[in-house]
Amino acid sequence: MQPTSSSTENSGTSAEQYNGFTADERAAMKEHAQEQKKAAARRGSRAEKEAAAERNVLAKIAEMPEADRVLAERIHAIVKTAAPDLMPKLWYGMPAYARDGKVLCHFQSAQKFKSRYATLGFSDQAALDDGAMWPTAYALKELTAADEQRISALVKKAVG
Repeated sequence: MQPTSSSTENSGTSAEQYNGFTADERAAMKEHAQEQKKAAARRGSRAEKEAAAERNVLAKIAEMPEADRVLAERIHAIVKTAAPDLMPKLWYGMPAYARDGKVLCHFQSAQKFKSRYATLGFSDQAALDDGAMWPTAYALKELTAADEQRISALVKKAVG
């Protein structure tokens, strides 16, 4: 039996024990493992792989609740227009866009980890450096035309 908390005998204080990943985190890791398995099993031309990856991303977007789906569809369209060389792919069960196999940016639905907003995130591969500190994730509740222009500019800058 594994205790959920422990007491230090000398100090008399109690501390929470680390109980591992949450169910949502475990589910995301399982999705990632399945994605890797599917990718390894696929054979064919680059065009076939890209088409299959695009279908997988669009299928994942279609499964999202309406509010997240609308945002994800717009993000997908913006990224495809702003950086057509980025390849869509699933990354931990989320729509992502990669260059040379490395994820540059991704969309995380609010539902994914039961958050109150969706997120557009950028990896360390994104060329968004601005001094010693810059944002790498953006909360999304809705998209205005100005927001879409800003995202397009961010994606273009991220590609470098």
